[in-house]
Amino acid sequence: IDNGTVIGFGVDDIMKYHGPGFPGGVAHAVKVLERALPVLSPDAPAERREISAVTAHRGPGVRDTFEAVTRGVTEGRFTVDAALERPERGATLERYVFELTYRGKTVRLEIREGFVTDEFISLGRKADRTRAEDERLTVLKQEMADRLLSAAADEVYDIVG
Repeated sequence: IDNGTVIGFGVDDIMKYHGPGFPGGVAHAVKVLERALPVLSPDAPAERREISAVTAHRGPGVRDTFEAVTRGVTEGRFTVDAALERPERGATLERYVFELTYRGKTVRLEIREGFVTDEFISLGRKADRTRAEDERLTVLKQEMADRLLSAAADEVYDIVG
């Protein structure tokens, strides 16, 4: 809700705002919101400008999704914090941690195994990728987005706190 008006955002709407660069990040943030918001505001849609998010995820797709849906980036309610990383979960999963707060209630979400591949992380973090590696990474981003969007949010992210 924005000032009493119910508004909705589909993946296509967010992708128009974000652009084609990081569809996997958009898909992650969509699943996080789908998972967290019904817990944080079970009786009605949440007031978008009262939602805050902290994450270890550094990607622009995640950031742009939270900006489009909550306006949290420009209003200072979206923070990237490396302290949330879970290195004991391995490089593939360590940054997929989110804490959302709404009206004094906070939930912490962590991704389940099977949605992010080691190859994606390895290529994404590689400096000086070749053109072929960039092309492969583009394919992996879309495959991940498709995997995420075809699953229910509670199959992708666990609420751990």
